[in-house]
Amino acid sequence: MSPWLLAFATTTIVAAILIYSLFKLRTAHSVPLPPGPSPWPIVGNLPHMGRAPHEALAALAHKYGPLIHLRLGFVDVVVAASASVAEQFLKVHDAKFSNRPRRFMNKYMSYYKEDFGFAPYGPRWRLLRKISSTYMFSGKALDDFREVREEEVERLTCNLASSDSKAVKLGQLLNVCATNTLARIMIGRRVFDYGSSGWDPKADEFKSMVLELMKLLGVFNIGDFVPFLDWLDLNGVKANAKKLRKRFDAFLTSIIEEHQISKNEKHQNIYLTTLLSLKDTPQEGIKLSDEEIKAILMNMFGAGTDTPSSTIEWAMAELIRNPRSMVQVRQEIDSVVGEDRLVTELDLPQLPYLQAVVKETFRLHPPTALSIPRIAEKSCEIFGYHIPKGATLLVNVWGIGRDPNEWSDPLEFKPERFLREKGGVDVRGNNFEVIPFGAGRRICAGMNLGIIEVQLVTATLAHAFDWELENGLDPKTLNMDETYGLTLQRAVPLSVHPRPRLSRHLYSSSSP
Repeated sequence: MSPWLLAFATTTIVAAILIYSLFKLRTAHSVPLPPGPSPWPIVGNLPHMGRAPHEALAALAHKYGPLIHLRLGFVDVVVAASASVAEQFLKVHDAKFSNRPRRFMNKYMSYYKEDFGFAPYGPRWRLLRKISSTYMFSGKALDDFREVREEEVERLTCNLASSDSKAVKLGQLLNVCATNTLARIMIGRRVFDYGSSGWDPKADEFKSMVLELMKLLGVFNIGDFVPFLDWLDLNGVKANAKKLRKRFDAFLTSIIEEHQISKNEKHQNIYLTTLLSLKDTPQEGIKLSDEEIKAILMNMFGAGTDTPSSTIEWAMAELIRNPRSMVQVRQEIDSVVGEDRLVTELDLPQLPYLQAVVKETFRLHPPTALSIPRIAEKSCEIFGYHIPKGATLLVNVWGIGRDPNEWSDPLEFKPERFLREKGGVDVRGNNFEVIPFGAGRRICAGMNLGIIEVQLVTATLAHAFDWELENGLDPKTLNMDETYGLTLQRAVPLSVHPRPRLSRHLYSSSSP
């Protein structure tokens, strides 16, 4: 290293340490900050996050308590690690924590526009949420598209039955089902076929794009927390994000162009048609550009395909390795549905054990281990600790779901707990000991659709097939490791042999 460069680096580090020290003095407050580990110079507690931040934060909560303060670089971060603390942030003080911090990935992957998932809380966000609810997530929309969801599950069932003796990667087929279901609701058509080999290569490419997106969104990017190091791109986030956005841009552009070419009367009440209408005819003073529309579609395709398919894959893995639960859920479905038809959504309210299986899956394997970050618009006091204005809030959803103070045998898969001691607990944001969709103003807009989809597909797979692991693997040895990102994926995809167990005619699709 040249003497000039060494001197420059030394000066920069010394200046950073001085700025950091002054910043700490400036932010001192009479009410103490929550406890937490001592930060390192400059990078703060970033080294404490490790490769699995949800696990690292759960370990810190065990040591410091359920409300933790961290300094990530120059940014205050507070972590809610218990149901009672999460309730304070997401219910009692929800209005102060309704905005998102601006991070590189949020801005760049939304084309530097205001997308839906990361948009500031305000009139524009409320309009986009209202449109999404009207055309996709309201009770009426859910009823209108019930047949669509059931048709896509029937297609999935027939495709699984056609696998013969070959093992299938269940997650790939689930992703095709989830993507086509969402696409028919959003844009009025399927985007992928299953293909003769089990899946469409384009679908495989799309799944890899979504997984990369979730991985990058989960990275604690050093440049977001230590701005003067941003240009170094130490995590490789910027380089990878630029490549990924090109891939998404081509996919989304083709969807919009094809929709505009084939637009007809059937598309008048479709979500994408409504978004495109905001280019020329503003609503409530809001106009959208092509780039903003692509950013919104990216939000929907990312969150609305990966989370249900990965949750169903986790549910099936748990049922396979817990045969007693599989027998119980199958007996319940057989008693309600029989063996001469497939499960429909109208059956779901009569399947309490199936609903408990889904709740238990959400508890152990929440789609988002750490909540999408929020930012404090105002300072406040929670349980005697000062929460400074501008602090980033993280809720450890994964850790709360495994909190031994809330759950007996928290690491065990026990659906019956939701029929007994936790019988009144739901996953819709009112019971804070299990909040897979978040809570408060920024609760996941697609929660009801996601719950129905996970219930329907899980019920159908448990009812329609017997399951064997590839190569005769003993279910007790099934790998249940996670891969961290914004969503939690299985480290080893579930590879299985589906054996049809119902009347043969149910596996020949008549869906359009």
